[in-house]
Parts: sequence; structure tokens; C-alpha cells
Amino acid sequence: MGLTDELTAAGVRPGEPLAIALAPGRGLGLSWRGGSRAIGSADPVAVVAEIEALGPRWVWWSARETAAPLVAAGVRPRACWDLGSVGRLLHGLVRDDAGAVWAAAQGLPEPPTARGGMTLLDLAGEADDAVRADGHLSREWLRGSWTEDVREAATWAGLALETRSLQEAAVRDLPDRRAAVGTSPLPYLTALSESMAALLGVELERDGLPIDRAVLDTLLTTMIGPCPRSETEEASSRRARDSVVWAAFPGEPLDLRNPANVRDLLARVGIDVPDTRSWRLEPYADTSPAVAALLAWRKTERIATTYGWSWAERDIGDDDRLRGVWGASEGAGRMTASAGLHNLPAELRTAVRPRTGRVLVRADLGQIEPRVLAAVSGDAALAAAAREDDMYAPVAKALGSDRPTAKVAVLAAMYGQTSGPAGTALKDMDRTYPTAMTFLRAAEESGRRGHDLRTYGGRLLRLSSLRQALEEAGPDSTMAHSYGRFARNAVVQGAAAELFKAWAATVRAGLVGLDAGIVLCLHDELLVETAEAQAPRVAQVLESALGSTGSWWCAGSGVRLVSDTSVVTSWADAK
Repeated sequence: MGLTDELTAAGVRPGEPLAIALAPGRGLGLSWRGGSRAIGSADPVAVVAEIEALGPRWVWWSARETAAPLVAAGVRPRACWDLGSVGRLLHGLVRDDAGAVWAAAQGLPEPPTARGGMTLLDLAGEADDAVRADGHLSREWLRGSWTEDVREAATWAGLALETRSLQEAAVRDLPDRRAAVGTSPLPYLTALSESMAALLGVELERDGLPIDRAVLDTLLTTMIGPCPRSETEEASSRRARDSVVWAAFPGEPLDLRNPANVRDLLARVGIDVPDTRSWRLEPYADTSPAVAALLAWRKTERIATTYGWSWAERDIGDDDRLRGVWGASEGAGRMTASAGLHNLPAELRTAVRPRTGRVLVRADLGQIEPRVLAAVSGDAALAAAAREDDMYAPVAKALGSDRPTAKVAVLAAMYGQTSGPAGTALKDMDRTYPTAMTFLRAAEESGRRGHDLRTYGGRLLRLSSLRQALEEAGPDSTMAHSYGRFARNAVVQGAAAELFKAWAATVRAGLVGLDAGIVLCLHDELLVETAEAQAPRVAQVLESALGSTGSWWCAGSGVRLVSDTSVVTSWADAK
């Protein structure tokens, strides 16, 4: 009888939680409902690959720790429950290590981070057991002592399974705020998609974004000059870029990287501004060649300092893939990425292209935050507008305005902007969409007073730790206004992030069996690399995945989700 047959006979079932703890070079520990097992093996990843055929939902403390070696070896788990991600969702944790996640699930205070060697303070309450007398996990176990013995690895997996059980009960107890509740509560479904987003982040980090180095080298050379071979050449290139701006201003050259100097330069051409932010200078660009040169220099300087030759050397591998570190849920819940993956200038997107015979399929969610507002607020009138391809058109009609003003009104409502044209637009929003506006103002008031909030999908936004400071500052303080605006936007942005990750997880599942994979998640945009012949099928997967995700995420709201999908050879070609 093989291993999978033995596990099946022992009660391991497809789709059921199976906790895992990898002990590199020694084996692994497993734990499931009704059993556990320690498996000795010099290659535990190969054992996991065999068990994956059973189709379990893997349970691990952290995708970064457990899934990373699996993905590196070519194992792509079908499903998982990431304890760290669900801990962030449920408890608003900043840390997602096992010690903090366990403590939160058990209702214990957050423990200090276990790092470095043991100290006398660490020894207090320590024993050989994984769980200390005070209920916290052993600091020695947290440092990885369990990896020395596969029997202890099985114990560690058992603790992971226990934590998952507590987390599942907690997410199922959270309210389901959909208009039509399904068989599985929305917070539970959110926990599943947040877990898959953590796994997807590991895969994105491993796979990277395809870059055409020849195209990139040409772009960089044109914009910032040839790759410098020394500090002297780099300084010379920098002076050459600066000289273009100096030539546009009268008088002696000044340091363009010093805002005070830039104000002095602007004064020479008769422009007096309180600061030198680009948005403040843009209105002068059409009539002032000097300002136009300064703004062009800033774009080039950003590329030179952030996305220049050193960036390309550091973050683009020999296989022409751009790689960064991914986070699955920062702040209100958005995915994040380093190495410029989330801020790549439009001028460089031409270089994002796969090799010959492969293409990119790009899908961009349309007007996602306004549509999410309609769903999460339960505003029937706004939901009716969100059934249209362009929801700003019916909003404009309802407000009695043109489309640009309607867009300003909706965005101002979500971001708490009250000055200028937005103030008048908000009055019309109050009259036309009172339910949505009441929802947003309630969130803002919670933020101003330091009251915790939960997003539509159940993510805890911890604001209560600020309550005393907010009370001392007063309800009209800058601090209160700042956190009020944060909360007002976070209940929309956070929900939109949850929807996006649910969509991405569904797309990932739909790509199984195709020569295709997600290579970028950018807030409301997915980029999939695939063989050219399979591009139509991939585009269909992206669109059908959005429909199926929306059917349960927006259930009963009447909101329609839309996307713009295109097949391109370069990211810059996507419209």
C-alpha cells in the first residue's frame, strides 16, 4: 500500500484540511481531523508532491516558510489555509508569525518576537513542550527546534490544525453582509481567498515578470544615458540631465534636488508657489518652457534613481525576469510588491514582454471601487448604476451633471474630499445616494473616534489603539480628520482588495492545465503570461472567473462587475 492509499485509509480526504510542517532533510509532520503522522524523508518536498494528488487543503503557518520550497521544486498546491493571512484578517495582526497567530486565536496577548538566542527571560515558563505554562508557544519551538525531529514536526502540524479550527469558527461567526447570503459565509470565503493570495504571492516572487532586456537597455540609454562604468561617469550623466533644466532658467545653476533651490529658480521666471509639488507646477507647463523642462527632468530623475541601471542589475535575473518580495495584505488589505513591480513607470512598460511565441493577457477591473461601494453599502440606486458598462453615465444623469463632474462626486465621496467642486458634488450625492453616503460617513466617524471597523469581507481594521490619542487631540483635530478619511476609504478599498484577490484565486484555479500563469497583480489589474495559441482560452478564463466571483461576492446586490481584457505582446500595448 502506497503513502496516498495509507493516508486515504486513515481519513485524509480531498478538500479537507491537512496541516503540514516541513523539517528539511528529515521529513515532515502531518495532522488531520482524526489523525497525525510523522514521515521521515531526506526529500520531504517529494513526499508533499505525492500527497498533493489527494487534493487536500494544506494548512500552514506561513506560505513564505512552507510553500516557498514547494513552489521552488515545481509543486503548485491546489488549495491552502494560510494561518498568518487569516490571523491578519480576523485580528488585524501586524505580525503573522506563529507565536502571534497562535496567541490571537487563543485569546492571549501578543507575545514578544522570538529571535536570536535564548535569554533568561525566555527561560521563564519554558519546558520541553510546544506550549508553555502560560498558554503561549514555546520560544524554542518558535525558533525551529521542532525541525530536528519529525515527531515534533507532527506536533507542530497539530498545533497548526488546532489554530485553523479556532480561526474557522471565528470567521464563520462574523456577520455576512451580503444582500443574499450563500451556504458559506462571506468571511469564510474571504479567509480562503486571502490564503490563496498568500500562496500566489510566493509564486509571483518565484516566477517573476518577463522583461525584454534589449528593449529595456534601449529605453534606459535614451532616457538617462548609457550604463555608467564608474562613479565619475554616473556623476557626468547626472550633470548632463541637470544641464537641460539649467539652460531653461536664467542665472547660475542650482541643485534641482533641493526644493528651496527649485523655488528660487521658479521665482526667476516669475512663478511664486508655496511648494514645488508636481501637481502644483503642471498648470504652468503649457506656458513656461522652464517648468516643462523641470517636470520632464523629474520623470527622468525618478527613473534614474529608482528604475535605472542599478535597479535592473539588482532585481532582474539572468533569465530576464523581474522579481520582488510580495505581501498579500498590507494596510487595508491590498497586495504589495517590492522591486518597483507596483510602481513601474509607464515609459518602461514597453520592456515588459515575454519571449517569442508567448503573450500577455491583461484584464483590468472597470470602475471597481464605485461598484464595490454600491455592493457594500447596499445602496439600491447606486447598484442600479453599477449594472451599466459605464456606471458614471447613469450617475451623471441622476445628479443632473456631466460625466466628469459625476466621477469627481463619486471619488470625493469615497476619499472624503470636501473642498472645491467636490463640495457641491457631495451635496448632490447626499440627495441621490443617501444610503451609500450614510455608510461612508459612519465609517469616517468610527475612524475619527478610534473605533474598530471590519470590511465587507471581515478584515479587522484596528483603530481602537488610537482612541486615547484621538480623544486627547479632539474631534476637530488634524489627526481625527486623517483617520476619519482613512476609515472612509478603507471600507471601500479594503473590500475591493478582497474582491480582487478572490478573482485572482479563481483565475489561478482556472489556469490549471494551461501553459499560463499570473505574473502580476496590480490593485485591480491582472497580467497573465501564456503561450500565444492559448491566449483566447486564457482571456475566457479571466472573464468567466470574474463572473463566477461576482455571483457570490456581490450576491443579491444587483451590482455588475466588468473588466477590460486584451491580448498584447507588451504591457504598454494594453489599453
